[in-house]
Formats: sequence, structure tokens, C-alpha cells
Amino acid sequence: MPPAAPHPTQPTVRPSVRPSVRLLTHPTAHPLIHPNPEPSHGPFHAVVRIDHHSAQVLQFDAEQVQGLALKAHSHPTKQHGSAVRTEHGFFGQVCDALAGISEVLVAGSHTAQADFRHYVEKHRPALAAHIAAYETVDHPSDNQLVALARAFFLKHDRMAGLPAPT
Repeated sequence: MPPAAPHPTQPTVRPSVRPSVRLLTHPTAHPLIHPNPEPSHGPFHAVVRIDHHSAQVLQFDAEQVQGLALKAHSHPTKQHGSAVRTEHGFFGQVCDALAGISEVLVAGSHTAQADFRHYVEKHRPALAAHIAAYETVDHPSDNQLVALARAFFLKHDRMAGLPAPT
């Protein structure tokens, strides 16, 4: 008997080449499902690599990395403004995935960052307070992205007077 297919609202686990990074993808990107459990110790930071069609959210602490991949669902129509509504829906899904994370670094192209920043400041001002910075990057690997974010938050936490993780 073949294994049962996952329920449509359950995240599908896609193993990564690197065992330290686990990518979770949502077939429907349901906003109420948050596959990344709250850590039992220490604060989680997150880095988001974003463009206009996809986003990768990597939550991490000193020992582990958990990932979530989101894709924009485009339904092109001839209706004026449909591309903006699609982009707003996608940015809303990214914001939902960042709920509950204390500090976020947003990385990506300058244009995608500017559009995401405008959306967050206008439609999700509570989340804007949790975004520590925006970094322009060009298609880094998962490990490069986490290394960039760890270096950023180590410096950021030191400047804020917080103890460095061991």
C-alpha cells in the first residue's frame, strides 16, 4: 500500500542538501499554519530573502536553522491593478510567516526590498518595528544567507548591549 498523501493544509517537508537547514513549503501557503515551532531557549532571529515571486524565511539560533519557502500565486487578469493585489497578497503571506519573530533581517534585490518595505510600513506597521535592517544581496546560498544574518545579528546584539550567544 503506498503512503498516504499529506493533507493539503499540512506543510510538505523538502529535505535540503545540508542537514542543518530544513525547508518547509506550503502547497497553499495557509496563513494560520506556522511550521516553525517557538524555540525552547533563547530568541530566534530570522533572515528573509525576498523577491517579487518568492521568499525564503530562515529562522535560526546558535544551534539550529528552520526554513520556510513561499511562492507568489499569480493569476494574471486584464483587470487594472491585479498585479498589485497579487503582490500585496504575497507580501501579506510573508508577513504572516514572520509573526512572533523578534528581529528580522530582510535581504534581496533593492527593488524587492523597497516594495516589501513600503508594504510593511503601510499595511503592517507592527511588523516594521521588528525588522532590524534591509540588506541588498544577489542570490546567496542558504548557508551564505544564514552566515550573513548571524554576523549581522552578532554585531547588532553587541551594539544593543545584549550578551553574545555561546
